[in-house]
Amino acid sequence: MVKIQILGTGCPKCKKLTENAEKAIRELDGDYEIIKVKDINEIMKFGVMITPALAIDGEAKSVGKVLSKEEIKKILDKTIPYLTC
Repeated sequence: MVKIQILGTGCPKCKKLTENAEKAIRELDGDYEIIKVKDINEIMKFGVMITPALAIDGEAKSVGKVLSKEEIKKILDKTIPYLTC
């Protein structure tokens, strides 16, 4: 399972990033879980000083920007290794 972490205290931008991430995973094949990280001390453990931020499996991929659904899909496409036969 791929963990998509939304880092932010719950501001409107953080909520929009969460909404866009939910839309993105609905359109992708895969096993995803969205986790909201609101605790500032936990957010800082990612090395993030500006929110909202998006992390995949514990690694910050975007900081200080509300990514669109399409931008999130591109990040997930690049992050998730494909299995081939």
